[in-house]
Amino acid sequence: MFDTVLIANRGEIALRVVRTCQELGIRTVVAHSAADRDSAAVRAADESVQVGPGPSKASYLNIPAIIEAARTRGAQAIHPGYGFLSENAEFAEVCEDEGIVLIGPPASVMADLGDKAIARRIMREAGLPLLPGSREPLADADAALALADEIGYPIILKAVAGGGGRGMSVVHSREDVAAAYTQTRATALAVFGDGRLYLERYLASARHVEIQVLCDTHGAGIHLGARDCSLQRRHQKLVEESPVPNVDQAGVEELGRSAVRAVLAAGYVGAGTVEFLYDPLRRGYYFMEVNCRLQVEHPVTEMVTGIDLVAEQLRVAAGEPLGYTQADVEFRGTAIECRVNAEDPARDFRPTPGLVTRLGLPGGPFVRVDTHLETGYRIPPLYDSLLAKVIVWAPDRAGALARMRRALGETVVDGPGLATTAPFLSDLLAHPLVQAAAHDTSLIGTYLAAAPAPSAVPANSAAVLPTAPTVPIGA
Repeated sequence: MFDTVLIANRGEIALRVVRTCQELGIRTVVAHSAADRDSAAVRAADESVQVGPGPSKASYLNIPAIIEAARTRGAQAIHPGYGFLSENAEFAEVCEDEGIVLIGPPASVMADLGDKAIARRIMREAGLPLLPGSREPLADADAALALADEIGYPIILKAVAGGGGRGMSVVHSREDVAAAYTQTRATALAVFGDGRLYLERYLASARHVEIQVLCDTHGAGIHLGARDCSLQRRHQKLVEESPVPNVDQAGVEELGRSAVRAVLAAGYVGAGTVEFLYDPLRRGYYFMEVNCRLQVEHPVTEMVTGIDLVAEQLRVAAGEPLGYTQADVEFRGTAIECRVNAEDPARDFRPTPGLVTRLGLPGGPFVRVDTHLETGYRIPPLYDSLLAKVIVWAPDRAGALARMRRALGETVVDGPGLATTAPFLSDLLAHPLVQAAAHDTSLIGTYLAAAPAPSAVPANSAAVLPTAPTVPIGA
């Protein structure tokens, strides 16, 4: 096992990794920006080092500064958390060249799976089902139009180097393809530095299902079940749960085995996630992408399996074998995670940074809160708006939903101009489609469109979802 690990991230995930390292007897160094020098993760670590000013490009994305911090502090490994450099193949390659272990797959594997066109080819060869779409990056807008006409509308344009729900556009008619191609390519260039795009058929009514995989350096791999991440706004997840409700569990188990087989064929090492779209009408799963990192929603998997994914990441990266097989993994009950963001749902989820003057976090049996918040903390406008992850467990889904609504009701983050997603998420979980596990990825957008106009909603209130009859998805 490592003596010292440098944590190249911030917020709740940095604190989460520090705590697991402490339990394993590993010394921790947190690399932080000037804006985060007084953060909870920095105070909890054995040592910290400032790697740049507040903006992430000059700090958390500053590869030379992070490598230098690891070298001067004697870190044998770097844990990148999620976001920032966690799926940056260039960073992974630099770590390999410097003899520093990056907690994640090899740089070559990260590069292949991070390129969505290559990843689709690898998964197709491994036998995973794909939606009709491009086999290679699109040459230009005319190529996009020709393929879209061939496979039928609607289609979705995606950045080859994309991720995190960014760099994608849904197109419903051929008249809009050229403009969507130009806009999506510009976004991809600005966000990822890579303007290549691919397209595939778009499923308007789909569930977002993902398989958690774990592979060691000795060629062994397992899956830790599936998560449903269908409750999203603008392709950004807000609620996740495990197991996936209202689907054939035998089919999910087979999907898990297929996902493990596919990532092992790609040479994967570490914790990763294979994401799929599930079509309820055809009862089919279609490969979307592989995330070569720890997911924000990993706690729901930990709650139903009892396996510490960060600890497993560290052990695998240190060269230790998994030490258990698929048959040893047991799944118990239902876990749900809600992301409490500093955003105002009544105003199109506009970020609301500011000073936290009052903080109340939920408690009670089988309630976990992953957060870096404390009273007096000033939420910076520079980074992602995630404040806390509230995770609950119960023997069944109904109990987990009730427990989560209670926990969200106890969640208080007050301050001048602050609003969070907590009240909105509580309303969302009470919706009949969610209660019946008949929701899909379009639910939040559909019902926000029917919500009162922002001027009719108090400044510090969340939008309330109107009630709709429970109907089959796609009816």
